Order: sequence, then C-alpha cells, then structure tokens
Amino acid sequence: MEGPGAMTDLLYTEEENDLRAAVRSLLADRADPAALPGRVEESTPYDPALWQALAADMGAAGLLVPEKLGGQGATHREAAVVLEELGRAVTPVPYLTSSVVATETLLALEARDLLTELATGRTVAVLAVPLAAGPGDEPGTTGAVSAVADAVRADVLLVPRPDGLYAVDAADADVVPQTPLDLTRPLATVTADAGGTRLADADAARTAVRRGLLAGAGLLASEQLGVAEWCLEETVRHTRERHQFNRPVGSFQALKHRMAQLWLDVAGARAAARGAADALATGSPDAPLAVAVAQVYCSRVAVRAAEECVQLHGGIGMTWEHPAHLYLKRAKADQTAYGSAGHHKRILAELVDLPAPGAAG
Repeated sequence: MEGPGAMTDLLYTEEENDLRAAVRSLLADRADPAALPGRVEESTPYDPALWQALAADMGAAGLLVPEKLGGQGATHREAAVVLEELGRAVTPVPYLTSSVVATETLLALEARDLLTELATGRTVAVLAVPLAAGPGDEPGTTGAVSAVADAVRADVLLVPRPDGLYAVDAADADVVPQTPLDLTRPLATVTADAGGTRLADADAARTAVRRGLLAGAGLLASEQLGVAEWCLEETVRHTRERHQFNRPVGSFQALKHRMAQLWLDVAGARAAARGAADALATGSPDAPLAVAVAQVYCSRVAVRAAEECVQLHGGIGMTWEHPAHLYLKRAKADQTAYGSAGHHKRILAELVDLPAPGAAG
C-alpha cells in the first residue's frame, strides 16, 4: 500500500508492454474487428477457442489470483492492460465479468477452490447482479435478476441473497437470454433462488460484492480507453486515405481540430484509467475516488470517440459491415455499466464532502 505522499507512476512497465504485445498479437490473429460484424450477424460472436487461448494458455484469467492458488500473482495494472486490448477489438469474451468482478469478489472471501478454478481459465464465474449495479449498490434480493452480463457463458453464478452469497452451478439456475444493445456482451435474466453453496454471510457478502463492483468499475475504464483509442486511430487512418477535391479529408482544418481535441480527450482518459488501475493495484485508500473519476471521464470519452468514428467515416460508418457501430454500441452500453456517470458523480460528491445542489439547508 502506498504511504502518504508516495508518487504514482502511471507509465507502462516493460512487463506490461510485453503483455500488451502478446494480447494484441493474439487478437490480431483471432479477433480482427473487421470480421466481427459478420460473426455477430451470423451467430454468437463468442469464440471458445479464443477464450481458451487468452484465459488459459496465456494465463490472463489468473492475473489477479495469487500464485499459491495457481494464478499469476499480478495486479490490476496488468489486468487493465488486457482490458485495453480487449476494448480495442470489442472482443466478446467474459474477461471483465469473470476474471475481474467475480475474481475480486471471491478474493474478498478467500474462496480458494473457486479461485483456483477461475485461474485456470476453464471455469467462468459471473456475479449475478445487473450490469448497471455500481459500487455502493447492495444487490441481494430474491427473484429474477435482469441484465446479468455474460451469464449465458458462466459455469458458476455468484448469487447474492438476503442471507449471504451463494455459488450456484449455472446448470441449476434459470438463465434466459435478453436482447442487448451491445451484441458482443450478452445479457440474461437469472433466477437462482435456491440451492448452491453458501460462501459468506450477509455482511461478508456485502463487502465482497462491493469490492467486486469497485474493481469492475475501475477496470471498465481501461476497456473504455481501448475503445476510444481504436476509434481515434481508425478515424485518423481513414481520413488520411479518403480524398475529396484531390486532398485527404484529414487535411481539412475543421476535421483536424476535431481529431486533435479527441486526441487530448483520449490522453486524459488514459491518465484517469491508469490512475484507477494503479489505485486498485496498490490498495490505495483513494481507490474509490480514483475509480469514480475514471468512470465519469472515460465513459464520456469512449462515447464521443465512437460517435466521431461513425460520423467521420461518412457513409461507410453508417453501414452494418463496418465495425464502427459495434464500438458505438459497446461505448453506450459501458456508459451505464457498473454505475452510470450520475452514480459515480454522487459517489465523488460524498467522498469530497460536497453536497448535491439543494441538499444544504
């Protein structure tokens, strides 16, 4: 844990850059964004072989799991690098939900057996709460839970109930797929009111779920950063190649200004996302503050970058065949995942003791 006055280094380490290169190479071979619209239209875009290569063969699923439990013993900084690359390719894998949120929840409970299974990448666990649930929310009611992300891919569901947290075999639960905005991250309604193994009582479950959602919100910012980076780079590339009046459209002053401003926004998003990942990695007491700042900022930047990508591609950006629409849908869906901007602004106000308008007096 950082001490008072400790300097935070947000630069990428050599090991993090090596990890990025490995993940990017894998995704370039197995998850080309240009091919994603076709996979979404024809069938489920989920590729079990890709998940096996990323989670098990590369060991990415166990980054947050201690080595003594079969994991990599890394930190949230390394997991954030993986999520940046997954965001760049809007990769349809359950990394954020299983390898971050569920794993962090189980780490809070020291659920050794389940953690070992998740670290291998052969088991996928999902916390059965709505995707919109953010840090500070306290799910734990009975009945159907809607909008549970990646539940259709889960082997184990972590189900909060009023008396604690239960691990339920997904085959023993009622999982009904829903139609999501973002077709690369499936949603489902989950009903699992009975059965399963009790992992924690109500108080411990509340603390564990809060930890899982905080990590999810914090590292979601890195996914949003990856979305924004791809949209910016693809837009710059397209406007360099697209000509009007015998000139690249990217040379037009108005478009230069738009892309320059977007570059500044992405640079700010990178700092915010890295700050959140580092705060989580070091166990900083300011982690809730850093996570809230990252979500408020990065969710907006990802949407703006995706909107600019669609608009500056002109007619082709509006077509189903171009992946730009998938980035926009991911950015819009992420904008409300693990707490909306309004939710995180309220958290910020509470953390800095700033009353909401009209609250004073």
